[in-house]
Amino acid sequence: MSRILVDLTEEQLQELTAIVEAEQRPRAVVIREAIQAYIAQRKPGLASDTFGLWKNRKVDGLAYQEKLREEW
Repeated sequence: MSRILVDLTEEQLQELTAIVEAEQRPRAVVIREAIQAYIAQRKPGLASDTFGLWKNRKVDGLAYQEKLREEW
């Protein structure tokens, strides 16, 4: 595990402190979970953006591919 230094506004620190006290959990754990949730939300899907990409197209995918290869 690595340590980092992060600057927070007073408001952010107060809100974080309120969460820590309400949940009675260590601040570091709450911060790690928040960062993990942030990363998971923004992490690109491995294939979820590509599956079904052609489902609403009227062009056959194989025909399109062959047409593109003819240009080479």
